[in-house]
Amino acid sequence: MRGGYGSTTLSMKRDPLNINQSGKEFPLILGRDVSGVIMECGLDVKYFRERDEVWAAIPPWKQGSLAEFVVLSGNEVSHKPKSLSHTEAAAIPYVATTAWSALVNTGGLTKDNCAKKRILILGGSGGVGTFAIQMLKAWGAHVTVTCSQNAERLVKGLGADHVVDYTAGPVEKPLSALEKFDLILDNVGGDTERWALNLLKPWCGAKYVTLVTPFLHNTDMLGIADGMLHNTATMGTKALKHLLKGVHYRWGFFAPSGPALDEIKEMVDAGQIHAVVEETFSFSQVPQALEKVEKGHARGKTVVQISK
Repeated sequence: MRGGYGSTTLSMKRDPLNINQSGKEFPLILGRDVSGVIMECGLDVKYFRERDEVWAAIPPWKQGSLAEFVVLSGNEVSHKPKSLSHTEAAAIPYVATTAWSALVNTGGLTKDNCAKKRILILGGSGGVGTFAIQMLKAWGAHVTVTCSQNAERLVKGLGADHVVDYTAGPVEKPLSALEKFDLILDNVGGDTERWALNLLKPWCGAKYVTLVTPFLHNTDMLGIADGMLHNTATMGTKALKHLLKGVHYRWGFFAPSGPALDEIKEMVDAGQIHAVVEETFSFSQVPQALEKVEKGHARGKTVVQISK
């Protein structure tokens, strides 16, 4: 977002009447995760009180969390897990709701139907991957992960059953030698679509869900109307192509959800999910934190501590 990615779609959501004629959105506050204390509640808020400790994932069309105060809707907020500090809690909401949206809302997985299902996570050492491993293992799934060799210890420590090192060569060959999968979560993108769908069990309801989509890129380049039309055509064509082969092709998206965080809170406090914090920065170090995130190859989450 710092470089303007998604600006066409998100600016329309922020300013649907085009009141800001200049076309500029500054000041724009970045950051999606927040953990803190409620200072004030609206009159219609029933489930929270002042001084409650809460966490949330902020929708991308709202001002972000790199600030002392944040304004959110009640349905986007959840009570923070009691077992976590605010620094640890701030590492979870965005990746948790993204993984939840992809695996539960789009992939159709639940704690009741996940047992013994074979799941492949492409790119498992980042924020979404490290959370997804823990949630899926808590639900009884068999989880295979691709990552670099230096992240293997991390993902195995989180519960991954099988790890494939992508730095050792093309991963499609060792993955093809394994039993086929019920669901693939793709955090990598690129040319993975070319071979990954062949790893799914055909005609069994198996799904490929990718979080790397051209949705916002298309609307940035083509505008809202043409971009949405292009997105619909692309998604429809790919879905039909793979449906004829017996597998389902889907795009996954981040979806802020207080109710989802309520369920995740229970899993955290039960010890089933742990925060994976790679590095913590102070508020004065925000530029360095953003530069680190943009370099990629994350091992969990980068957290900015606004105040102590």
